[in-house]
Amino acid sequence: MQHRTSRRSLLTTTAALAAATALGSRLPASAAAPIAARRDTDRRLRAIVARMSVEEKIGQLFVMRIYGASATAPDQADIDANLREIGVRDAAELIATYHVGGIIYFSWAHNTRDPHQIADLSNGIQAAGLAQRVPLPLLIATDQEHGAVCRVGKPATLFPGAMAMGAGGSPEDARTLGRISGAELAAIGIRQDYSPDADVNINPANPVIGVRSFGADPSAVARMVAAEVRGYQESSVAATAKHFPGHGDTSVDSHTGIPVITHSREEWERLDAPPFRAAIAAGIDAIMTAHIQFPALDPSNDPATLSHPILTGILREQLGYDGVVITDSLGMKGVRDKYGDDRVPVLALGAGVDQLLDPPKLDVAFGGVRAAVASGELSEARLDASVLRILRLKERRGLFARPYVSARGVDRIVGTRAHLRAADGIAERTTTLLANAGGLLPLSRRRHERLLVVGADPDSPSGTTGPPTSVLAAALSELGFSTTALPTGTTPSPARIDAAVAACAGHDAVIVGTYDAGPGGAQSRLVTALGATGVPVVHLALRNPYDIAYLSGFGASLATHSWTDVELRAAARVLTGRSHPRGRLPVAVPRADDPTRDLYPIGHGLSY
Repeated sequence: MQHRTSRRSLLTTTAALAAATALGSRLPASAAAPIAARRDTDRRLRAIVARMSVEEKIGQLFVMRIYGASATAPDQADIDANLREIGVRDAAELIATYHVGGIIYFSWAHNTRDPHQIADLSNGIQAAGLAQRVPLPLLIATDQEHGAVCRVGKPATLFPGAMAMGAGGSPEDARTLGRISGAELAAIGIRQDYSPDADVNINPANPVIGVRSFGADPSAVARMVAAEVRGYQESSVAATAKHFPGHGDTSVDSHTGIPVITHSREEWERLDAPPFRAAIAAGIDAIMTAHIQFPALDPSNDPATLSHPILTGILREQLGYDGVVITDSLGMKGVRDKYGDDRVPVLALGAGVDQLLDPPKLDVAFGGVRAAVASGELSEARLDASVLRILRLKERRGLFARPYVSARGVDRIVGTRAHLRAADGIAERTTTLLANAGGLLPLSRRRHERLLVVGADPDSPSGTTGPPTSVLAAALSELGFSTTALPTGTTPSPARIDAAVAACAGHDAVIVGTYDAGPGGAQSRLVTALGATGVPVVHLALRNPYDIAYLSGFGASLATHSWTDVELRAAARVLTGRSHPRGRLPVAVPRADDPTRDLYPIGHGLSY
């Protein structure tokens, strides 16, 4: 790989690390330490808080984006973006100016090009944190949910997403995912993952959660959430359950609007609360808020992120949670509609939040909190409480003792053969066979040697090397089939449909992938037209399993629950009988003609 974590870059941080040690930062792990040691740790952390200025305390509450692959020498385009959006040149200047307590990595911000580059960036960020007047390590975070939301791509190990894991139904597999993914994130310096998603997705029209949820059964979701939390935190990565108090029953995306959840308090207790209760019982380090209105829990119409009744009254007092509470991104419309960008962070802190994630204008948000402290609206003691929770989390995950990572650790841990084999095995156990008329599957080289792979080619998450049609065709070719790939897109034109129909000639079977097909759309017309050719048609639901309700003309149907490489390779093995389908639907698929009735219930899944 091109980027390596140099020994010299680690040695240059020795002085900063020594300064941190002088403050008592080499602390025992609180989970295993005796009571006296834990008390000593807390005294040391409180002493750090006491040394901090008000501005340093305010900064510790913010987790901010930054453009660039390097903490001190990003590309010019990234410098320009940083200056335009944040007013600083790079991560080091961000930390020196605002004393931020955390940084969030995004692939689109060029933070996650490859594991060694990420490790270098993480070390540079920690060096900048430890060079401050009060030296503090930073909590570096990302959204590594796997499946549809993934910021760190290959050669890191990529697993099936949450709904696929729900179809597998194995808490042990979920714990393995957390343990392996956590170990690889920790090896590149990422010590907080905004995962798992604890939402119970009971609304098939949900535009923002969907396959990011483990499913629609609260008890099953709770088991998977707890297992994944334990796996991540066994690898010293802070897990983050989201989106409290529950984002699963909405048809509005909180990135672009403010959803309203109409559940009663009793329905919340039965449907939404169990996964969060399970996460808390598993020792979850952090819980992320939702930008949703929930009138039964707070009739004020404030989003939950800004609701004292929800975050303090329910989460802290009723559920007994005293860990870190973090907002969802403060740049989302769901939290910005009612109040200005200077007031949102103040109201969030007043509601019970500790970490303020990625405000659109950091100077405005920072200034708003500073003014609230100066006016007495927020007390310095209120800041201290949140800073102490954040420092406890950093200590618990080993950041004071081990802020840096090494090239050797990257090579030894990230994307190992054992990890990749584990991901492949889990993916096979999640692939779900919905229909198999006439025993069309498994495909055999004797009857179906020549395969045509057509269908949707959605934007690729980090776990995908190309359009699903190409990835699947390549996987089938490796298994000895003669394959042709023909991407037709998510809205195929009549000309593309005609081309796909014409391409069926000379093929023994056609595999068609759909992505959020919906009723009466172009993807439905494509599948119907392919079925009319007389060539056997196998349907693949690349995202939501609900697609099958809107389709006709196929003989067999598989749900992969995502379109990343690991799931598509597993689908190829299941399609060809190299492995057997073992997944069971974690959500019900409603009928297209009567959504009150199920076409397939929770738990449906065939095998052969």
